[in-house]
Amino acid sequence: MLHLSQYFPIADPTLIFFVVLLMILISPIIMGRLRIPHIIGMVLAGVIVGKYGLNILERDASFELFGRVGLYYIMFLAGLEMDMEGLKKNRNRVMIFGLLTFLCPFIMTYLMGVSLLSYTPLAALLLAAIMASNTLIAYPIVGRYGLTRHTSSTLSVGSSMMALFIALIVMASIVNSFHGGGGVGFWLFFVVKFVVYCAGLIFFIPRLARWFLRRYSDAVMQFIFILAVVFLSASLSDAVGLEGIFGAFLSGLILNRYVPKVSPLMNRIEFTGNALFIPYFLIGVGMLINVRLLFSGTNILWVVFCLVVFGTLGKAVAAYIAARLFKMSKMSGHMMFGLTSAHAAGAIAMVMVGRRLEVSPGVYLFGDEVLNGIVIMILFTCIISTLVTEWAAQRIRLQEKEEPEMVKTLNDEKILIPVKYPEYAESLVSMAIMMRNPRLKKELVALNVVYDDVNMRHNQAEGQRLLEQIHQLASSSDVPMTTQVRIAANIANGIKHAFKEFQASEILMGLHFHKDINKNFWGEFTRSLYNGLSRQIIVTRITQPLNTIRRIQVAVPSRAEFEPGFYRWLERLARMAGNLECRIVFHGRRESLQLITEFIRNRFPSVRAEYEEMYHWKELPDLATRVKADQLFVIVTARKGTISYKSAMERLPEEVNRYFKGKTLMIIFPDQYGNRMDDMTFAQPQHTEERSAYEAVREWIHNKV
Repeated sequence: MLHLSQYFPIADPTLIFFVVLLMILISPIIMGRLRIPHIIGMVLAGVIVGKYGLNILERDASFELFGRVGLYYIMFLAGLEMDMEGLKKNRNRVMIFGLLTFLCPFIMTYLMGVSLLSYTPLAALLLAAIMASNTLIAYPIVGRYGLTRHTSSTLSVGSSMMALFIALIVMASIVNSFHGGGGVGFWLFFVVKFVVYCAGLIFFIPRLARWFLRRYSDAVMQFIFILAVVFLSASLSDAVGLEGIFGAFLSGLILNRYVPKVSPLMNRIEFTGNALFIPYFLIGVGMLINVRLLFSGTNILWVVFCLVVFGTLGKAVAAYIAARLFKMSKMSGHMMFGLTSAHAAGAIAMVMVGRRLEVSPGVYLFGDEVLNGIVIMILFTCIISTLVTEWAAQRIRLQEKEEPEMVKTLNDEKILIPVKYPEYAESLVSMAIMMRNPRLKKELVALNVVYDDVNMRHNQAEGQRLLEQIHQLASSSDVPMTTQVRIAANIANGIKHAFKEFQASEILMGLHFHKDINKNFWGEFTRSLYNGLSRQIIVTRITQPLNTIRRIQVAVPSRAEFEPGFYRWLERLARMAGNLECRIVFHGRRESLQLITEFIRNRFPSVRAEYEEMYHWKELPDLATRVKADQLFVIVTARKGTISYKSAMERLPEEVNRYFKGKTLMIIFPDQYGNRMDDMTFAQPQHTEERSAYEAVREWIHNKV
């Protein structure tokens, strides 16, 4: 009789590596569906395959090796991604807030650890250091709302760096006390070693980095040099009596100015860490977690409760005291609390140090319950941080509406037109010509992307013929046009890279003509584009000659005027209405219509515009009865998480298919703050599913019940 248990746990290194890669691949997909931070996903994957889970993998030497590398990588990237300039400009307030956001949770957690959890003073001290530090897990949300230069954001970034730095010093002192003694002579010698070590790194590494990076331009050599510096710093840190992660973090701070945020070198460093080392470390941590402890009693739940409550309360107290001291608004205090309340991989890195400090034979400073508690605490604090930051950032943006700066940037016009099918290519070019500003004399860019497969040469030739055809159309209108046939393994990535290369301002592309509604309504790559680019994307379905359009109906969502792309799409539509000599009717809230009216009267006085109030986005289907066959219906929508987004927009594909089938249609995704293409950090997931598992379940229940 065959027993599968005899093949597990897997001990073969090749199979272990394969299973780990499979988990790294699948975990983000599942976590993206469940809307759970991917750091937690990797740890949970390790729990499942570890000896306390299904016992699928044996924790061999590779987990020790890659785990240690991933541990150093996390702390190195934390230092490398710090905003040093913002820190220098607000150094005094950053120091005050940094001390507050460290001391408040530090003191509260220490007292809680000693009194409520009955931990030893050293264990409570290290636990307090862990809770006093934080990770800016919600920082990408701030970028999405264009608030990275807001005072609360700058203070949060600087104070996070300072809190982490002090926490690592406290941790290093605890580690050193285990390796040495506790007398005055010992601490004096430790301080001298610490100062010499830091001074040596700060003096030698910048000079060595400047010389090497100037002399050698080879990408591989530069990457290896950076890693060598990191591990040299970590090993010297161990030799001095500090933990290696302190050296990795310090090397990141020192190399910060030599590795630009947007550079091939930074991309390689982040890619290697995110793709292999950090996931390997997190999976290895998960394999150490004993899930049975969760069901062995209420002690672990009590630990999690204490960590979440006292750690989060300490961060909240610090944020609101700082906001009061600096005479900032209450909403700024909310955002400072949201940004500084999350804990991520850094907390796991520090708790692993506690698990290696042996108090007595076989007894360590931190046991399994602390490791389990820290992992669950990370999940809760990440959720709290994300929700509070999103809420506060949206309200700050609504309160501090900038009288758009956007009008000033309308001269950066350069329209990219991806074309694939001849039947609508010419119509797209004609629409782009009507939208462009002839005074700027900017060229159009026509792009054809073909797959890198066996039919590449044939498709390349077809694409070239199509581009020649539309180039003639543009030339006949005396409009300059650049064309390119691009080869790519992924169509969406090909368009994104071309967008950056040509420094385009927006994309104008066609919508498919599929009759049947399905989850891929937007087409094969459109969804990837509007999720991956922060600039304006116009998707249009042209079912009639443009010169036969007699009216343009525009549905404007509430708070659309707060988006940075508000005046861009408004100008494009007004210019098209003027060229077509047709009426344009705007449907929206009174606040939005007032700004639209002012803009049209000042910039396009000859355009025949009408304005009708639309109180709720749910009224969109009612407009279907008023949109005739010779009219263009424009829907201004929004990306998820932006200020004018609303859940009713989820039903847009269904409503378009039901109410606007066969009609000429345009859907606009306006400019938004931030640059999604450049977002890449160990704290930020690299993959997000459009539909969550909860939405799918809710939809299934709705359809069945």
